[in-house]
Amino acid sequence: MRRFWQGSTACVEGAIAAGCRFFAGYPITPASEIAERMARRLPEVGGVFVQMEDEIASISAVIGASWAGAKAMTATSGPGFSLMQESIGYAFMTETPCVIVDVQRLGPSTGQATKCGQGDVMQARWGTHGDYAAIVLSPNSVEEMFTLTVRAFNLSEQYRTPVVLLSDEVVAHMHETATIPETHEITVVERRRPSPGETRFFGGYEVPPMPRVGDGFNVAVTGSTHDERGVRFTQDAEVHRRLVGRLVGKIRRNADRIVDFECYGVENCDVGVVAYGCVSRSLPELVELAREKGVSVGYVRPRTLWPPPEKPIRELAESCGVIIMAELNLGEYLLEVERIVAGSAKVVPVNKVGGGEMITPEELLAEVLKVVG
Repeated sequence: MRRFWQGSTACVEGAIAAGCRFFAGYPITPASEIAERMARRLPEVGGVFVQMEDEIASISAVIGASWAGAKAMTATSGPGFSLMQESIGYAFMTETPCVIVDVQRLGPSTGQATKCGQGDVMQARWGTHGDYAAIVLSPNSVEEMFTLTVRAFNLSEQYRTPVVLLSDEVVAHMHETATIPETHEITVVERRRPSPGETRFFGGYEVPPMPRVGDGFNVAVTGSTHDERGVRFTQDAEVHRRLVGRLVGKIRRNADRIVDFECYGVENCDVGVVAYGCVSRSLPELVELAREKGVSVGYVRPRTLWPPPEKPIRELAESCGVIIMAELNLGEYLLEVERIVAGSAKVVPVNKVGGGEMITPEELLAEVLKVVG
């Protein structure tokens, strides 16, 4: 079906289609429209909306709701995302499925709250402390705000982990026509529940079953190092290695199943481009403009920033020898692309910050022509 939606609207409808029935949040520009629509829509489907006193309480309520058996979500922007980081670490350690939507704006601090930026990329991956592996999705359209929100919930349930939907102000606020699948066409993943008598809820399996509070399984949920039954073992090195190794391993070993991307002209191009989110919307027009100049451009657009799409980026590098990395920050994903190509291609940054100005196809074309001489 076709819908003319705002990006934030599509995010809410995607969450509800995926089975989200609890939302806790605190108003913050430019994510407030998500909370506003959730406040109206969740009661219509038997869900619960709570406006909390701050972002710390919001993520804490989401974690509690998840352990009570609900699919739960919150939405915020940079400053609120920072406040959530300690509890996000707790969610990773306790393997609590939940979805955190971060609609990026210009920082640091309160910055330019109404302007677009992409400065939370590294925070989405490395924001909390300790060893963990994050799943971070990056939509570039209203349609993907729907589909990737559904996928965020499915990945969260499948791997029992928090998932970040890293949008930006432009994608969340834009209105455009989107093709939305019918309800019966949407695949919805549910977390695995334990069988009667099971006691291992934090090990014994790559992704262990998750009981609900009140089901009678007598489970301890602690952010401290714990064994497979949830019992604290803060002095045992082997218990910690086994726990954290599994938390990281369940994502790394399944990276090929998790990674999602769009690519064009990777195998035979003069110049490669990597971009994500709102910036990547310039790529199709860039290809046409470059073709008129006799230059072939290939690109990789990550839909999963973490884990990154290493194989297509590596193939792009080997094909053309030079990659332009375009993003609305001062080079956060650039470092990841440089790591992936490992010297097989020169990586040229194109960055812009301030005022919410976009990187246009014409600006990218100028850099392409400079690169090819």
